[in-house]
Amino acid sequence: MEIIGQEDIKIEILTENHDVSNFRSYEQELVNFLKEDALRNQKLSLSITFLWFHKENLVSYITLLNDRINLEGNLKLSFRDKSVLYKSLPALKIGRIAVDDRFLMRGIGSLMVSFARNVAIKMQKNYSGCRFITVDAKRNQEKSRDAIHFYKKIGFFPLKERAKGTTPMYLDLSLLS
Repeated sequence: MEIIGQEDIKIEILTENHDVSNFRSYEQELVNFLKEDALRNQKLSLSITFLWFHKENLVSYITLLNDRINLEGNLKLSFRDKSVLYKSLPALKIGRIAVDDRFLMRGIGSLMVSFARNVAIKMQKNYSGCRFITVDAKRNQEKSRDAIHFYKKIGFFPLKERAKGTTPMYLDLSLLS
């Protein structure tokens, strides 16, 4: 399978004019969100969903929204050492992220996380504070489908370890500089 590069991707914000009916994922909840909730959430100013196209095919999507991390445990101590006494810090959340089953293992997931990182850095430099990117990694008994391994590989840390459901994770943007 060929790796798909950023130059081969066209990104559009979801609108009523997009046909998302052919999107497939082994995670049915992610398909249902795209088809039933994403546009409504956007109209309510809760999140924005970005559709990713390769050669006119919808290959993936990512939904972004504002978030915060409550500083607890070692994370709290780490920031106290830096004289940061806030109870929480601002973040950009990857609310949903999915690659169509027909385009898995072609580098698109990593490209989407890079896209989110670039959005967060742009926010941080030009618009508002943003220290972290957060995500709730979906757990799966099948290791190749357990998202926690993907996120750890690209620099995310777990906030709380969980074996089932989702594991909240974060990426500290200051570590990327």
